[in-house]
Amino acid sequence: MSAALITIGGAFAALATIVVAALAVRGVARVLLLGQVAYWTLSYVARPLVLLWVQPQPRFGDDLADERLALIGYPHGITEVLRPVVFGLWVYAAIVVAYALWARRRPDPPPARTDPDLINTLLAIYVIGGLARAAALLTGQQASAGEVESANPVLTLVSGLAGVGALGLILFLRLAGPRTTAVALGCLLVVELAWAIAVESKSPIIAAALALAIRFALLGWTLRRTLVAVGLAVVGLAGFGWLQSFKLTDEAKAAAAVTEAQYPTVVHPFLSVLRRFDLLQAATDAYYLGGRPWLTLDEVLTAGVQSLVPSQLLGADKLQSGTAWASQVRGSSVDMTTVSVSLAEGGITEGYVLGGTVGIVLVALFTFTLLVLAARALHARHVLVIVLGVLVATSPILDERGFLGSMEVIGKGLQLAVAVWAVDLALRTLRQSSPRPAPRTSPRTTPDSRDTGVGLPETMGTMR
Repeated sequence: MSAALITIGGAFAALATIVVAALAVRGVARVLLLGQVAYWTLSYVARPLVLLWVQPQPRFGDDLADERLALIGYPHGITEVLRPVVFGLWVYAAIVVAYALWARRRPDPPPARTDPDLINTLLAIYVIGGLARAAALLTGQQASAGEVESANPVLTLVSGLAGVGALGLILFLRLAGPRTTAVALGCLLVVELAWAIAVESKSPIIAAALALAIRFALLGWTLRRTLVAVGLAVVGLAGFGWLQSFKLTDEAKAAAAVTEAQYPTVVHPFLSVLRRFDLLQAATDAYYLGGRPWLTLDEVLTAGVQSLVPSQLLGADKLQSGTAWASQVRGSSVDMTTVSVSLAEGGITEGYVLGGTVGIVLVALFTFTLLVLAARALHARHVLVIVLGVLVATSPILDERGFLGSMEVIGKGLQLAVAVWAVDLALRTLRQSSPRPAPRTSPRTTPDSRDTGVGLPETMGTMR
């Protein structure tokens, strides 16, 4: 067990290094880096520690205990599985430290765009997407978490505009008073929470909460904003199990209660969180693949390029990395013949499977570059770039996906960004073609109108 604890300690030390470097980075990048650390700490530190402590026997319905690790012994299994992960975390930490040292001498980024045209576009797509969401709910065609294929791709795409609009408004909306702005932001968060419950997915509300933290980074941190961000994190962790419960039937809840009985009571509130942050399972998949090749370099590059092209234009099936990982990588050690699911492969694990240590370095560089570009895109002037930045910054690809999964999300984001751009162009065209109101003129009277009432002010109809 000592070797396993040393390995976990190495992962923790790398993550602590990233935290120190992130605190030296200004702006949105700091928030995104701290979000990565939180995600990876739960996946690569907290979950292995619980497994080492309890060493649970695998049971049906227990997503935390891994029968493959139990077979070879949790101490030995965790030590071997985390070796490439620890290397990847230190590679990423070195990249972040180098960037922090470089960024110290760079000027602050320009202020984020807050002009009325952007807000009008975000409001328009929020309304359009909201109507599509309502139609999806009424027809039972809303996309749920874990779906491999959408029941109605067009309706799903238009519904996505509501998410983009909500996230953009959370980031950029500035109303007359702080209290009015706070109420508006609260309403947006409540609507995203309701949608998350309706589609049985945590992503909408997690993205909205992350967007609020990014908003604080754009405006500048104060004590009040820091307390709000910490409070949201605490509430999110506390309410995670409640949100997950909407996915479970009564029978599943009863089975989960039986499964949780083998864990100490002190960890029960955190079990639902630890089950969701399952990158340790992806690392176990890679270990059991035994060094066998998964995809060639040509296949990886081809899949990445094809992900940017809509399926309707491509005319061929694209590689879905999450489902391919489930069937081909995890399927090499777990029977997945009767399961159709999309899994998060993790950037470090994907790089290790595709190219060993070189692959880990390349994917780490790709992930960090994507993070920096997303942070800078929020300061852009073009709505197309802003939307892509919003989608990347608030999506989980920076935490749990590699090159292939990230390219898929970017490809879908491009479709949404083009749709938003079209709405923005339409609104601009309508505004430019609409007649402009006549300019106000100062009241003018004739010299003889003081007593006779002749020569009334020309703007009498507009005076208050």
